[in-house]
Amino acid sequence: MVRYVLREDQWKRLKALLPGKDSDPGRSAYDNRLFLEAVLWKVRVGAPWRDLPEEFGAWNSVFKRFRRWAQNGVFERIFNALSDDPDFEYAMIDATIVRVHQHGTGPKGGLTIRPSGARAAA
Repeated sequence: MVRYVLREDQWKRLKALLPGKDSDPGRSAYDNRLFLEAVLWKVRVGAPWRDLPEEFGAWNSVFKRFRRWAQNGVFERIFNALSDDPDFEYAMIDATIVRVHQHGTGPKGGLTIRPSGARAAA
């Protein structure tokens, strides 16, 4: 059993913004709420995709769907529609809660300033 983060009233507002509804062309989405809960879990915990609990489905399928939605601007639409609602402030993603992997922080000792080629030639 998955413990939901979104309340029913919040989910009803979000449901209309998500792709894969019966009225949309193409294949309808399997379970948008479960997928959105998986994304919120990932953001809250900060764990790698591979550590996604099995209740949310196969991690690779969830990741691929996340990439499609990100490329198609779905999360931007959700953010724009809900950013003025204070009840959703805990569910919004910003850079203050997303940690960089240790290999993405740069070289050991920090950045060094190197002179440009023009200065070295002079």
